[in-house]
Amino acid sequence: MLIRMRRLRQKPALRRLVRETHLTLDDLIYPVFVVEGHGVVQPVQAMPGVNRYSVDTLPRLLDRVVELGVPGIILFGVPDTKDDRATAAYDPDGVVQRAVATVKACYPDLLVITDVCLCAYTDHGHCGLVEKGVILNDPSVELLARTALSHARAGADMVAPSDMMDGRIGAIRELLDAEGYVHLPIMSYAAKYASAFYGPFREAAGSAPQFGDRRTYQLDPANVAEALREVALDLEEGADIVMVKPALAYLDVIRQVKETFGVPVAAYNVSGEYSLVKAAAARGWVDERALVLEMLTGMKRAGADIILTYFALDVARWLKEA
Repeated sequence: MLIRMRRLRQKPALRRLVRETHLTLDDLIYPVFVVEGHGVVQPVQAMPGVNRYSVDTLPRLLDRVVELGVPGIILFGVPDTKDDRATAAYDPDGVVQRAVATVKACYPDLLVITDVCLCAYTDHGHCGLVEKGVILNDPSVELLARTALSHARAGADMVAPSDMMDGRIGAIRELLDAEGYVHLPIMSYAAKYASAFYGPFREAAGSAPQFGDRRTYQLDPANVAEALREVALDLEEGADIVMVKPALAYLDVIRQVKETFGVPVAAYNVSGEYSLVKAAAARGWVDERALVLEMLTGMKRAGADIILTYFALDVARWLKEA
């Protein structure tokens, strides 16, 4: 008897009936850049369709996020002042801290995640303190924990350390617990690679390193076993969700993390992945909607439970239209 696999592909309803992987609104987190100033809605040139918002203009964006049903955002701060101690990162009146309060005042039920790092706040652009050209680990971890605590006090629902300093998850968990934030989850950028896909983000966040690169603390793109060790350590230290970043070139890592640990896994569909699609779509070379939905479905199929993507608002609209 001839097995006819095409029988279940004949009609859209049949294809939907047997679909194995489903991309939904509940999978999406939308990254948002917040800046100092008033009345600012500033386009990011390298990321068409993405803007930087001052805290007072943020509610306009939040209205769209909530109307489309996207369940959460992750905030990245872009301060006016930078110094060698990243003091704006843990300032109680910092841009992210005020943005968190604004979001919660407008939409208490919208999930607010905060990126915890120092790179946008240091005058040298690295994710930790620097001494004689060396990125210091333990003093940086202390400031990262202070930053996470300031976000918790502002009302964040989750903190997401992205720095890749050793031991920072444990230090953040210990400080949060000591200060009464026992129930605040941590989403760790556990497997963050030293990737060429971050270029447009560094324009958006003003976080390009002023010397060297980040290869002494971010992962070598060639390594998988090392990523699994990083994930294991972060889970031991108290991470509740682990992230693989970038996503598209690291689907094998997402799969191995999910199969090895069986914990919630986030994938960051990063700026370079976004901008490449936007550039090709602007030239008519690809069908943006079809390509984006295929990419994100691939991330889900690989094992991602959560997808952070600059396409979140577009995807939400497309899913509603489907």
